[in-house]
Amino acid sequence: MKFTEAMLREFVDSPLSAQEIGDALTMTGFELEEIHDTGGATVFDIAIMANRGDAASVLGLARELIAKHPASKPTQSMADLVSWHDPEGLAAGTISIEADGCTRYSAMLFDGVRNEPSPNWLQECLTALGQRPISFLVDLTNYVMLMTGQPMHAFDLDKLPGERIVVRSALPGEKLVTLDGIERELATGDVVITDGHRPIALAGVMGGQDTEVGPATTRCLLESAHFDNQAVRATRTRLGMHTEASYRFERWVDPQGTFRAMSLFARLLGTEPRTQFDIYPHRRPDLHVSVRPVRASLLLGCEVTPRECSDYLERLGFSPEAEGDSLRCSVPSWRNDVHGEEDLIEEVGRVHGYEHIRTEAPIGSTPVGGTHGGSLRTDRLLARLVRCGLIQTMSHTLRDAHALDAEGDRVRVRTPHSPETALLRNSLLPCLAEAAMKNGGRNLGLFEFGRVFAPAERVSLAVLLTGCTDGTSEADFFTMKGVVETALGTQEWTGTSDPRFHPTRQAGVAGLGLFGQIHPLVAEQCDLAPTTFLAEFDLDAWLTTAEHGERFRPLSRHPAVRRDIAIEVLKSVPYRDIEATVVQAGGHDLEAHWLFDVYEGPGVSEGAHSLAIALLFRKDGNFTDEEANRARDGIVEALQGLGARLR
Repeated sequence: MKFTEAMLREFVDSPLSAQEIGDALTMTGFELEEIHDTGGATVFDIAIMANRGDAASVLGLARELIAKHPASKPTQSMADLVSWHDPEGLAAGTISIEADGCTRYSAMLFDGVRNEPSPNWLQECLTALGQRPISFLVDLTNYVMLMTGQPMHAFDLDKLPGERIVVRSALPGEKLVTLDGIERELATGDVVITDGHRPIALAGVMGGQDTEVGPATTRCLLESAHFDNQAVRATRTRLGMHTEASYRFERWVDPQGTFRAMSLFARLLGTEPRTQFDIYPHRRPDLHVSVRPVRASLLLGCEVTPRECSDYLERLGFSPEAEGDSLRCSVPSWRNDVHGEEDLIEEVGRVHGYEHIRTEAPIGSTPVGGTHGGSLRTDRLLARLVRCGLIQTMSHTLRDAHALDAEGDRVRVRTPHSPETALLRNSLLPCLAEAAMKNGGRNLGLFEFGRVFAPAERVSLAVLLTGCTDGTSEADFFTMKGVVETALGTQEWTGTSDPRFHPTRQAGVAGLGLFGQIHPLVAEQCDLAPTTFLAEFDLDAWLTTAEHGERFRPLSRHPAVRRDIAIEVLKSVPYRDIEATVVQAGGHDLEAHWLFDVYEGPGVSEGAHSLAIALLFRKDGNFTDEEANRARDGIVEALQGLGARLR
């Protein structure tokens, strides 16, 4: 939006210099892009937001400057223009609107006009703004548009038969030669101004060549209308045109400003209109929006008192009235962008001054990227279970009583939909059992994460193995033990006596849960194979345990040395005691160890078995055979304390 300093001071009496005016407008959100002198005139170039069509005029920017800088006051010219009231009782006359894209059409008819070259002041003003002076009538419409934001068009009245105007949609095949001398092919949907028969102007975009005013014009019809912004945009875009009028109509033009602009035109023309017409079929309803000063302070991040809020909004023309803790505001007709409380808060912030809002660094913590913490451990646990060949299932939290339910009170639903959904589950094992039965009950490996209520709410993990789960061998107690160790890590095993499990084929995991073979009687009740193995653990408790994680260290340049031992030991000696003894005796040089064979039979004492254990040694340097043998012998000697002997 370009305008001269003289045009602005026509409406504003301000002590500010040109640069200070530009800075003040910038702080209201209308950035000063350039300020320069052209032919002795100071020209402003201000960037206008797409939703602020009211500011595409000197009048609109004058309002902003007065609101932002209280020492700047409206001149008498602005006061007279703003206080203008539309004439009452005007008839439509020879004007009719037959298109939805036109919400108001106002016009003045002038006789005895002289369309001579414009006065020097007007030509110099338009030239400074980069516009070419054409004639007095045309230049006046351009000047008044810049001052008020209302596009207008002057028709030669002698070229309008019957002084008639009909606004309608273009008909198929119609054409119009516009003022730029180009013949435009119109399309259905284009809103056009016609004389009742032929198009004479493209509504909101450009007039037609056949009815333009010229040096011989003595009578003119001045059009001042309001067209729908979307209709104007559609026509302008399709035809590839861009005009000062379309620029403003696309951004919204005040529908109440048609006669205000024509009154300024008539005053500058120095001629009273012979006749005035007005047709306003789609009158804009009054809009009221309330704003809470407390909410404004909260959103803006600075204290704004109710008095300040009211003062700022009053300056912008919103006429606020106190209504409890709120201010009820009447949205002026030129502010089509204001619809809710946040819009009014933005207005308060603009006038209060963005420069008065303190700049503070955000307070908070930056979250770690990706999955981390308990979620990461759970994801890794799930991945380990999948690598064990298990399939994840999901089941409903509501269910009926079941033989695999955990002991203790059950949480009942207050108003269950059916007996089958009357209880909150206290174990995931019934869910897995039902999933297994629905899938044949054999050769399955299933697991589920989920919440249980026993009666306190917690997250549980359950596993079910039955039949041949890996395609090679039947699952047994040690298969389930391996799954548990893979998923949860090496644990301390304890004895348990859960009635759901086989009395001699179950084991507990200290503080976490238990696993084992299903009790034969329970298996019969559930229609499961007696060789079904189950496990259930408190996942919340597991997540609270320390996670050692994977410790990375550089690969050694030195080779490892392996030694194998076979020991005979009583079956009553827990393997965890054997493992602990191996680790302690092996010391730092024992990199890894594992059990790779268990033998019972000829050559082994009654009640004992033979365990083959692999020992992997590595140190910062090369192991000699003698050193490896001494390390092995030290472990064997330590195992003798458990009653083991080397075979």
